[in-house]
Amino acid sequence: MTSTAHNLATPPKIVLVGNPNVGKSVLFNALTGSYTTVSNYPGTSVEVSRGYCDLAGVRYEVLDTPGMYSLLPITEEERVARAILLAEDPHVVVHVIDARNLERMLPMTLQLVEAGLPVVLVVNILDEAERLGMAIDIPLLQEKLGIPVFGAAAARKRGLKEIRSALGAPVSEKRAVFAYASDLERDILKVAAALDGDYRIDRRALALLLLQKDQEIAELVRATEREGGGAVERTVNEVVFERRVDLHLRISLERRRVCKGLLAGVITQQQRDGIPFAERLSGWTMNPWTGVPLLLLVLYFGLYKFVGGFGAGTVVDFLEGTLFEEIINPFAIALADRYLTWNWLHELLVGEYGVFTLGVRYAVALVLPIVGTFFIAFSVIEDTGYFPRLAMLVDRVFKRIGLNGRAVIPIVLGFGCDTMATMVTRTLETVRERVLATLLLALAIPCSAQLGVILGLLSGVPGALAVWTGAMVGIFLLIGLLAAHLVPGERPMFYMEIPPLRLPQIRNVLVKTLTRMQWYFMEIFPLFVIASVLLWAGKMTGALQWLVGVMAPVMRVLGLPEEASSAFIFGFFRRDFGAAGLYDLQTAGLLTPVQLTVAAVTLTLFVPCVAQFLMMQKERGWKVSGGIFALVTLLAFTTGWALNKALLFSGVLS
Repeated sequence: MTSTAHNLATPPKIVLVGNPNVGKSVLFNALTGSYTTVSNYPGTSVEVSRGYCDLAGVRYEVLDTPGMYSLLPITEEERVARAILLAEDPHVVVHVIDARNLERMLPMTLQLVEAGLPVVLVVNILDEAERLGMAIDIPLLQEKLGIPVFGAAAARKRGLKEIRSALGAPVSEKRAVFAYASDLERDILKVAAALDGDYRIDRRALALLLLQKDQEIAELVRATEREGGGAVERTVNEVVFERRVDLHLRISLERRRVCKGLLAGVITQQQRDGIPFAERLSGWTMNPWTGVPLLLLVLYFGLYKFVGGFGAGTVVDFLEGTLFEEIINPFAIALADRYLTWNWLHELLVGEYGVFTLGVRYAVALVLPIVGTFFIAFSVIEDTGYFPRLAMLVDRVFKRIGLNGRAVIPIVLGFGCDTMATMVTRTLETVRERVLATLLLALAIPCSAQLGVILGLLSGVPGALAVWTGAMVGIFLLIGLLAAHLVPGERPMFYMEIPPLRLPQIRNVLVKTLTRMQWYFMEIFPLFVIASVLLWAGKMTGALQWLVGVMAPVMRVLGLPEEASSAFIFGFFRRDFGAAGLYDLQTAGLLTPVQLTVAAVTLTLFVPCVAQFLMMQKERGWKVSGGIFALVTLLAFTTGWALNKALLFSGVLS
């Protein structure tokens, strides 16, 4: 038993790999706890989570790689995951697979073993497999594969102790050799024999990738072999020419044949009496006839009632109306009146746009409870496994707007924070999808704080919420349909793993909620303070009044009072800042039902906030982000003008 030598200054690495939605992140969190960082992998826009854990007195670095289906990459995420395997010199590679889909996921295990990597296989979600009547002989599978194999249900903490013990132990260099058909074996040996360079993975694995036309591996071989690179390329071309078949398909079929042999006697299926309710419910969530009503129920109770009613209503009323307006702000203003003799400092801290009376009040009393309740709802829904099913449900509709079901994750995440969601669009496969998703996020997806305030405002006006919802959905679909036909680029295939549908775990929900709230609040609180300072400076210099005057004609065109200019100016600093400005105008009785509805629709469609715009620029570049900025601004005011005319003509909200 030996293990890879590592520099003591560099902790040995444990690399988690596997398909999406198989529980890698749950295992990662169980190993690392809170000692994690998330950053882009060098030279890419793909995020990789890194953390640390202590096993048997040794400190290890743990990497949670993006989802991958094979060592032959298709997406950027798969390329990054393979790059980590090739460059990070892992102490052990933990391949996490779904116990319910062993036959489909085991071929990648074969690839990892063939590559000569120190592999530990975790057969996860074992509890769901057992519920489906499956019995998996883990010791027999371990014997056949020749690597450590563990059954686990990471979300239930089952098997974690055994996995931790195994990861801290030395890793055996012995491994099984899986034989393919004799003619294919001759081809593999012929290519492998032509390789003379020093590589991190086994030559057999390199030969297989070369025969499958892996361009990145071909470039690696050319750079490593130097003068001999031409000979290797000729050998590969000769084999491909002689075979005259799709070697990629042939190799895939051979791996499936080998896996069937490995699984013989490993899996037994017991006869079940009827279909479990969770499985039925899972099917209902993906069927359009039942999935849409279930989605509406989730939106009603999760967003409208919990976030809009409880978060933006009950909690905000207490914090903003009782705590700040009646206790904290009067106390702070009284202190300032007594001790601050400089007018500019008094205005800066507790004036109309004061850091404390406006910035802190908006951030803590209006934004924090709404963001908090949204992330609770989001984490609960996420932990149930509903989002992949939602992706399957909306895939057909999303394809009409140039996206696919995979885009549902950044779109839904946009209801929490559009800045964060814009960053997540990098997980989409093509540039075209990323541009379309960024446009729709900037235009028609309100963040949780803005959404919560708007729900709170409009829920008291009969019909207003229905008009706002109809306008948002209509604009989202219309612009998506037009953009899908106008934006050039390829349309990717859609595939997604479906995790088990289960009751959420309280601990998981709390950890996810607190992590997201911490990230979000640390992100927005400084911006609220900065926005207050800028607004204060604008007031003191007269620049704000000038800007309000510039906006006044636009407000009149929309049928809004001039005071609404401030809300739109606030909205550029943060969308939720602008929504909070509408809250103040509504409280002061300055908006009619029609004006409130028009302002809410226009403000939701209005330009993205500074943070989102900067993220757009970072992800898409100045040209695309500037174009989106101009288009969104034009669409927002055009829609507001048309809506005002339509509502006044119809008298719907009169």
